[in-house]
Amino acid sequence: MSDAVIDATGLERRFSAGGRSIQAVRGVDLKVARGEVFGFLGPNGAGKSTTINMLCTLLKPTAGEARVAGHDVVRASHEVRRSIGLVFQDPSLDERLTARENMVFHAMLYGVPRKVRDERIPALMELVSLTERADDLVRGFSGGMKRRLEIARGLLHHPVVLFLDEPTLGLDPQTRNLMWEYILRLKGEHGITIFMTTHYMDEAEHCDRIAIMDQGSIIALGTPAALKAGVGSDRVEVEAADPGRVAGHLAERYGVEARVDGAAVSFSVRDGAAFLPRLFAEPGLAIQRVEVHRPTLDDVFLTLTGKQIRDSAPDYFAHLKAAARGSR
Repeated sequence: MSDAVIDATGLERRFSAGGRSIQAVRGVDLKVARGEVFGFLGPNGAGKSTTINMLCTLLKPTAGEARVAGHDVVRASHEVRRSIGLVFQDPSLDERLTARENMVFHAMLYGVPRKVRDERIPALMELVSLTERADDLVRGFSGGMKRRLEIARGLLHHPVVLFLDEPTLGLDPQTRNLMWEYILRLKGEHGITIFMTTHYMDEAEHCDRIAIMDQGSIIALGTPAALKAGVGSDRVEVEAADPGRVAGHLAERYGVEARVDGAAVSFSVRDGAAFLPRLFAEPGLAIQRVEVHRPTLDDVFLTLTGKQIRDSAPDYFAHLKAAARGSR
Protein backbone atom coordinates (compact mmCIF):
# COMPACT_ATOMS: atom_id res chain seq x y z
CA MET A 1 0.00 0.00 0.00
CA SER A 2 2.16 2.83 -1.32
CA ASP A 3 -0.03 5.65 -0.03
CA ALA A 4 -0.19 4.31 3.53
CA VAL A 5 -0.73 7.10 6.06
CA ILE A 6 -0.15 4.64 8.91
CA ASP A 7 2.67 2.18 8.32
CA ALA A 8 3.86 -0.14 11.10
CA THR A 9 6.37 -2.96 10.70
CA GLY A 10 7.27 -5.50 13.35
CA LEU A 11 5.81 -3.33 16.09
CA GLU A 12 6.35 -4.80 19.54
CA ARG A 13 5.91 -3.71 23.12
CA ARG A 14 7.06 -5.53 26.25
CA PHE A 15 6.44 -4.58 29.86
CA SER A 16 8.15 -5.74 33.03
CA ALA A 17 5.87 -6.83 35.82
CA GLY A 18 6.68 -8.82 38.95
CA GLY A 19 10.17 -9.59 37.71
CA ARG A 20 9.00 -11.04 34.41
CA SER A 21 8.58 -9.68 30.90
CA ILE A 22 5.12 -9.47 29.36
CA GLN A 23 4.77 -9.03 25.61
CA ALA A 24 1.64 -6.96 24.99
CA VAL A 25 2.14 -6.48 21.25
CA ARG A 26 3.81 -9.12 19.10
CA GLY A 27 5.28 -7.99 15.78
CA VAL A 28 2.33 -6.06 14.37
CA ASP A 29 2.47 -5.18 10.66
CA LEU A 30 -0.18 -2.66 9.68
CA LYS A 31 -0.81 -0.31 6.77
CA VAL A 32 -3.75 2.09 6.59
CA ALA A 33 -4.40 4.02 3.38
CA ARG A 34 -5.01 7.74 3.17
CA GLY A 35 -8.74 8.43 3.26
CA GLU A 36 -9.61 4.99 4.62
CA VAL A 37 -12.11 4.28 7.40
CA PHE A 38 -10.26 1.65 9.39
CA GLY A 39 -11.82 -0.35 12.22
CA PHE A 40 -9.69 -1.79 15.05
CA LEU A 41 -11.42 -4.51 17.07
CA GLY A 42 -10.49 -7.03 19.70
CA PRO A 43 -11.25 -8.28 23.21
CA ASN A 44 -9.92 -6.51 26.28
CA GLY A 45 -6.24 -7.23 26.83
CA ALA A 46 -5.67 -7.99 23.16
CA GLY A 47 -3.07 -5.23 22.75
CA LYS A 48 -5.21 -2.65 20.95
CA SER A 49 -4.64 0.16 23.42
CA THR A 50 -0.91 -0.49 23.50
CA THR A 51 -0.72 -0.48 19.70
CA ILE A 52 -2.69 2.74 19.43
CA ASN A 53 -0.60 4.36 22.17
CA MET A 54 2.50 3.65 20.11
CA LEU A 55 0.91 5.06 16.96
CA CYS A 56 -0.07 8.21 18.89
CA THR A 57 3.45 8.59 20.39
CA LEU A 58 2.25 8.04 23.96
CA LEU A 59 4.30 4.86 24.28
CA LYS A 60 7.64 3.95 22.69
CA PRO A 61 7.88 0.63 20.85
CA THR A 62 10.21 -1.99 22.29
CA ALA A 63 10.97 -3.13 18.74
CA GLY A 64 9.86 -2.41 15.20
CA GLU A 65 8.94 0.93 13.73
CA ALA A 66 5.89 2.95 12.74
CA ARG A 67 5.23 6.05 10.71
CA VAL A 68 2.09 8.17 10.88
CA ALA A 69 1.49 10.79 8.19
CA GLY A 70 5.05 10.16 7.03
CA HIS A 71 6.62 10.85 10.45
CA ASP A 72 8.45 8.34 12.62
CA VAL A 73 6.56 7.90 15.91
CA VAL A 74 9.79 7.89 17.92
CA ARG A 75 12.12 10.28 16.11
CA ALA A 76 9.43 12.77 15.03
CA SER A 77 6.81 12.44 17.76
CA HIS A 78 5.97 16.16 17.75
CA GLU A 79 5.16 16.09 14.05
CA VAL A 80 3.02 12.99 14.53
CA ARG A 81 1.00 14.67 17.28
CA ARG A 82 0.34 17.69 15.10
CA SER A 83 -0.86 15.34 12.34
CA ILE A 84 -3.48 13.48 14.34
CA GLY A 85 -6.76 14.26 16.07
CA LEU A 86 -8.13 12.31 19.03
CA VAL A 87 -11.74 11.92 20.13
CA PHE A 88 -11.99 9.98 23.38
CA GLN A 89 -14.87 7.81 24.51
CA ASP A 90 -15.29 9.83 27.70
CA PRO A 91 -16.21 13.52 27.32
CA SER A 92 -13.16 15.78 27.36
CA LEU A 93 -14.84 19.15 26.78
CA ASP A 94 -14.83 21.98 29.30
CA GLU A 95 -18.52 22.28 30.09
CA ARG A 96 -18.01 25.69 31.72
CA LEU A 97 -17.10 27.12 28.31
CA THR A 98 -19.19 27.66 25.21
CA ALA A 99 -18.76 25.48 22.16
CA ARG A 100 -16.83 28.27 20.43
CA GLU A 101 -14.58 28.82 23.46
CA ASN A 102 -13.72 25.12 23.54
CA MET A 103 -12.72 25.38 19.89
CA VAL A 104 -10.64 28.52 20.45
CA PHE A 105 -8.82 26.95 23.39
CA HIS A 106 -7.95 23.89 21.29
CA ALA A 107 -6.70 26.12 18.47
CA MET A 108 -4.42 27.96 20.88
CA LEU A 109 -2.98 24.69 22.18
CA TYR A 110 -2.13 23.62 18.65
CA GLY A 111 -0.79 26.99 17.59
CA VAL A 112 -3.41 27.55 14.90
CA PRO A 113 -3.02 31.19 13.73
CA ARG A 114 -5.92 33.44 14.73
CA LYS A 115 -6.88 34.25 11.14
CA VAL A 116 -6.99 30.56 10.23
CA ARG A 117 -8.83 29.76 13.46
CA ASP A 118 -11.50 32.36 12.75
CA GLU A 119 -12.09 30.81 9.33
CA ARG A 120 -12.14 27.17 10.40
CA ILE A 121 -14.32 27.36 13.50
CA PRO A 122 -17.49 28.59 11.71
CA ALA A 123 -16.94 26.07 8.90
CA LEU A 124 -16.55 23.17 11.34
CA MET A 125 -19.55 24.30 13.39
CA GLU A 126 -21.58 24.20 10.21
CA LEU A 127 -20.19 20.76 9.33
CA VAL A 128 -21.51 19.29 12.58
CA SER A 129 -24.72 21.38 12.63
CA LEU A 130 -23.85 23.39 15.73
CA THR A 131 -23.74 26.90 14.25
CA GLU A 132 -26.79 28.08 16.18
CA ARG A 133 -25.40 26.69 19.46
CA ALA A 134 -21.83 27.94 19.07
CA ASP A 135 -22.14 30.47 21.90
CA ASP A 136 -24.08 28.24 24.29
CA LEU A 137 -22.45 26.61 27.30
CA VAL A 138 -21.51 22.99 26.63
CA ARG A 139 -23.07 21.84 29.90
CA GLY A 140 -26.47 22.29 28.26
CA PHE A 141 -25.63 20.06 25.28
CA SER A 142 -26.98 16.56 24.71
CA GLY A 143 -24.59 13.63 24.44
CA GLY A 144 -24.82 13.66 20.65
CA MET A 145 -24.09 17.39 20.47
CA LYS A 146 -21.04 16.99 22.70
CA ARG A 147 -19.73 14.17 20.51
CA ARG A 148 -20.22 16.28 17.38
CA LEU A 149 -18.38 19.17 19.01
CA GLU A 150 -15.51 16.87 19.96
CA ILE A 151 -15.20 15.73 16.37
CA ALA A 152 -15.22 19.35 15.16
CA ARG A 153 -12.56 20.20 17.73
CA GLY A 154 -10.45 17.22 16.68
CA LEU A 155 -10.51 18.51 13.09
CA LEU A 156 -9.61 22.11 13.90
CA HIS A 157 -5.88 21.74 13.31
CA HIS A 158 -6.49 19.81 10.07
CA PRO A 159 -5.24 16.36 11.16
CA VAL A 160 -4.27 13.78 8.58
CA VAL A 161 -5.59 10.96 10.80
CA LEU A 162 -8.53 11.17 13.21
CA PHE A 163 -8.57 8.54 15.97
CA LEU A 164 -12.09 7.86 17.26
CA ASP A 165 -12.72 5.82 20.39
CA GLU A 166 -16.27 4.44 20.36
CA PRO A 167 -17.63 7.59 18.67
CA THR A 168 -21.32 6.68 19.11
CA LEU A 169 -21.26 4.81 22.42
CA GLY A 170 -24.33 5.64 24.48
CA LEU A 171 -26.11 7.57 21.72
CA ASP A 172 -29.62 6.77 20.53
CA PRO A 173 -29.98 5.08 17.09
CA GLN A 174 -31.03 8.27 15.31
CA THR A 175 -28.03 10.21 16.65
CA ARG A 176 -25.73 7.29 15.86
CA ASN A 177 -26.86 7.40 12.24
CA LEU A 178 -26.31 11.14 12.15
CA MET A 179 -22.81 10.74 13.57
CA TRP A 180 -21.98 8.27 10.82
CA GLU A 181 -23.16 10.75 8.23
CA TYR A 182 -20.58 13.21 9.56
CA ILE A 183 -17.82 10.59 9.72
CA LEU A 184 -18.40 9.41 6.15
CA ARG A 185 -18.63 13.00 4.96
CA LEU A 186 -15.16 13.62 6.40
CA LYS A 187 -13.87 10.77 4.31
CA GLY A 188 -15.70 11.78 1.14
CA GLU A 189 -15.18 15.54 1.22
CA HIS A 190 -11.91 15.95 3.08
CA GLY A 191 -10.03 12.69 2.52
CA ILE A 192 -9.32 12.31 6.25
CA THR A 193 -8.22 8.89 7.45
CA ILE A 194 -10.46 7.57 10.23
CA PHE A 195 -8.96 5.05 12.66
CA MET A 196 -11.69 3.92 15.00
CA THR A 197 -12.83 1.37 17.54
CA THR A 198 -16.42 0.30 18.01
CA HIS A 199 -18.29 -2.59 19.57
CA TYR A 200 -21.38 -1.95 17.43
CA MET A 201 -20.86 -4.47 14.66
CA ASP A 202 -23.41 -2.79 12.39
CA GLU A 203 -21.14 0.27 12.54
CA ALA A 204 -18.07 -1.79 11.69
CA GLU A 205 -19.81 -2.52 8.39
CA HIS A 206 -19.11 1.13 7.45
CA CYS A 207 -15.35 0.54 7.64
CA ASP A 208 -13.37 0.01 4.47
CA ARG A 209 -11.26 -2.55 6.32
CA ILE A 210 -11.15 -4.07 9.79
CA ALA A 211 -8.30 -5.49 11.84
CA ILE A 212 -9.09 -7.93 14.65
CA MET A 213 -6.43 -8.24 17.32
CA ASP A 214 -6.05 -10.93 19.97
CA GLN A 215 -3.21 -11.86 22.35
CA GLY A 216 -0.95 -9.16 20.98
CA SER A 217 -1.23 -10.05 17.30
CA ILE A 218 -3.48 -9.10 14.40
CA ILE A 219 -5.31 -12.34 13.64
CA ALA A 220 -7.50 -11.08 10.79
CA LEU A 221 -7.49 -8.10 8.47
CA GLY A 222 -9.71 -7.37 5.50
CA THR A 223 -12.92 -5.84 4.26
CA PRO A 224 -16.10 -6.67 6.19
CA ALA A 225 -17.30 -8.77 3.25
CA ALA A 226 -14.05 -10.75 3.04
CA LEU A 227 -13.95 -11.40 6.77
CA LYS A 228 -17.54 -12.65 6.78
CA ALA A 229 -16.88 -14.85 3.77
CA GLY A 230 -13.96 -16.41 5.63
CA VAL A 231 -16.16 -17.54 8.52
CA GLY A 232 -17.84 -20.25 6.49
CA SER A 233 -21.34 -21.24 5.62
CA ASP A 234 -24.60 -19.39 5.16
CA ARG A 235 -27.62 -20.71 7.04
CA VAL A 236 -30.53 -21.46 4.70
CA GLU A 237 -34.13 -22.21 5.65
CA VAL A 238 -36.75 -23.31 3.15
CA GLU A 239 -40.38 -24.38 3.44
CA ALA A 240 -41.80 -27.04 1.17
CA ALA A 241 -44.90 -29.16 0.77
CA ASP A 242 -42.78 -32.27 1.42
CA PRO A 243 -39.91 -31.18 3.71
CA GLY A 244 -38.72 -34.78 4.19
CA ARG A 245 -38.19 -35.12 0.46
CA VAL A 246 -36.19 -31.88 0.36
CA ALA A 247 -33.99 -33.01 3.25
CA GLY A 248 -33.42 -36.40 1.66
CA HIS A 249 -32.56 -34.79 -1.67
CA LEU A 250 -30.06 -32.46 -0.02
CA ALA A 251 -28.30 -35.40 1.62
CA GLU A 252 -28.30 -37.67 -1.45
CA ARG A 253 -27.59 -35.10 -4.16
CA TYR A 254 -25.33 -32.63 -2.37
CA GLY A 255 -24.13 -34.35 0.79
CA VAL A 256 -25.74 -31.61 2.88
CA GLU A 257 -27.17 -32.50 6.28
CA ALA A 258 -30.51 -30.79 6.95
CA ARG A 259 -32.82 -30.44 9.92
CA VAL A 260 -36.59 -30.70 9.49
CA ASP A 261 -38.93 -28.79 11.78
CA GLY A 262 -42.52 -28.95 10.60
CA ALA A 263 -42.62 -27.59 7.06
CA ALA A 264 -39.20 -25.94 7.46
CA VAL A 265 -35.92 -27.42 6.35
CA SER A 266 -32.74 -25.72 7.57
CA PHE A 267 -29.17 -26.41 6.46
CA SER A 268 -25.80 -24.74 5.98
CA VAL A 269 -23.92 -24.27 2.72
CA ARG A 270 -20.87 -22.27 1.73
CA ASP A 271 -22.62 -19.78 -0.55
CA GLY A 272 -26.37 -19.80 -0.14
CA ALA A 273 -27.04 -17.29 -2.91
CA ALA A 274 -25.19 -19.43 -5.43
CA PHE A 275 -26.59 -22.73 -4.15
CA LEU A 276 -30.30 -21.88 -4.13
CA PRO A 277 -30.79 -21.53 -7.92
CA ARG A 278 -29.42 -25.07 -8.29
CA LEU A 279 -31.85 -26.31 -5.65
CA PHE A 280 -34.80 -24.51 -7.25
CA ALA A 281 -33.97 -26.14 -10.57
CA GLU A 282 -34.42 -29.62 -9.08
CA PRO A 283 -37.81 -31.11 -10.15
CA GLY A 284 -40.54 -32.05 -7.69
CA LEU A 285 -39.30 -30.24 -4.56
CA ALA A 286 -42.06 -27.61 -4.53
CA ILE A 287 -40.19 -25.07 -2.42
CA GLN A 288 -42.56 -22.36 -1.18
CA ARG A 289 -40.37 -20.00 0.86
CA VAL A 290 -36.68 -19.39 1.42
CA GLU A 291 -34.49 -17.36 3.79
CA VAL A 292 -30.72 -16.96 3.68
CA HIS A 293 -28.82 -15.79 6.76
CA ARG A 294 -25.31 -14.60 5.92
CA PRO A 295 -22.48 -14.65 8.49
CA THR A 296 -22.22 -11.41 10.45
CA LEU A 297 -19.22 -9.57 11.85
CA ASP A 298 -20.37 -10.82 15.26
CA ASP A 299 -19.86 -14.34 13.90
CA VAL A 300 -16.40 -13.36 12.66
CA PHE A 301 -15.40 -11.93 16.03
CA LEU A 302 -16.73 -14.91 17.96
CA THR A 303 -15.08 -17.42 15.62
CA LEU A 304 -11.68 -15.74 15.80
CA THR A 305 -11.51 -14.69 19.46
CA GLY A 306 -13.96 -17.03 21.17
CA LYS A 307 -15.75 -14.00 22.66
CA GLN A 308 -18.69 -11.79 21.85
CA ILE A 309 -17.61 -8.24 20.97
CA ARG A 310 -20.01 -6.80 23.57
CA ASP A 311 -18.46 -8.98 26.28
CA SER A 312 -15.10 -7.41 25.58
CA ALA A 313 -16.18 -3.85 24.90
CA PRO A 314 -14.35 -0.96 26.01
CA ASP A 315 -12.09 0.35 27.50
CA TYR A 316 -9.98 0.60 24.31
CA PHE A 317 -8.15 3.87 24.89
CA ALA A 318 -7.47 3.69 28.62
CA HIS A 319 -3.86 4.86 28.29
CA LEU A 320 -4.85 7.70 25.99
CA LYS A 321 -7.42 8.94 28.45
CA ALA A 322 -5.02 8.72 31.38
CA ALA A 323 -2.40 10.65 29.44
CA ALA A 324 -4.95 13.28 28.46
CA ARG A 325 -6.09 13.74 32.05
CA GLY A 326 -2.51 13.98 33.23
CA SER A 327 -1.77 16.77 30.77
CA ARG A 328 -4.64 19.00 31.90
